[in-house]
Amino acid sequence: MSSTRGDLFAGVTVAIVTPFKAGEIDWDALGKLVEWHIEQGTDALAPCGTTGESPTLTHDENEKVVAFVCEKAAGRIKIMAGTGSNSTAEAIRMTKAAKKAGATGTLQVGPYYNKPTQEGYYRHFGAIADAVDLPQVIYNIPGRTASNILPETLARIADQYPTVVAVKEATGSLDQASSIAALCDLALLSGDDSLTLPLMSIGGKGVVSVVGNIVPKDMMALVRAAAAGNFAEALTWHRKLFPLCRDMLGVATNPIPVKTAVKLLGRGSGELRLPMCPMDAAGEAKVKQTLAAYGLL
Repeated sequence: MSSTRGDLFAGVTVAIVTPFKAGEIDWDALGKLVEWHIEQGTDALAPCGTTGESPTLTHDENEKVVAFVCEKAAGRIKIMAGTGSNSTAEAIRMTKAAKKAGATGTLQVGPYYNKPTQEGYYRHFGAIADAVDLPQVIYNIPGRTASNILPETLARIADQYPTVVAVKEATGSLDQASSIAALCDLALLSGDDSLTLPLMSIGGKGVVSVVGNIVPKDMMALVRAAAAGNFAEALTWHRKLFPLCRDMLGVATNPIPVKTAVKLLGRGSGELRLPMCPMDAAGEAKVKQTLAAYGLL
């Protein structure tokens, strides 16, 4: 199949951080964050993803953050709500809440820790699709889930469930991405900022971005140039963004570096929840150096 099933989340979706203050969600800061992205022209927001520290949000907090972001967005920006879980029943419950809140779609990470079989993956995402009529983006990140959703499984899901519209590909493998593109019409979204241009060169539609928390306009410039076939311009943006994507974001586990950057740029406290903790002085100095070299400090 050569065409994709709609471009609902084509472009740049920013996986936004969850601001904290004294251990609690900072609702004022979160509201300002949503407004800032609308002003920047960001295509979509993904609250409660990995970058939003979803593993340490309670299920109640997850629902409240999604509802709050949807309310603040008021239809002005698309919302890809992170409602995934390694419990299918819990994922369904949170996804129903996201639909009620007005989310545009849902981001469903592959069940982590329990390592389902390929049949288990098929049944998990299918059960969510059967239970909630909301566009679904499957998030495949074996580095965190300890198991890979194979292209053949994604193709089987795509064939049976039209509400599954895209896959956030974070395997780091262009071979896997190429296989998915060859087998089905799911929209390919990069799950790694540094691989956005390579993925788009084989038919990708955009990115679910971490670096977009800092420079959404630059990432959008890359994606729009690539989408228009202006690969020389896209390559220029790729080379400019690459140090932010690798030298900065690679210093520690996401979202530690991006939250450090947010703090250094004066856009938030940078507070994390355990087991995520602040990086050491050397790591913070490297983040600062990269931001300065980019011209942000």
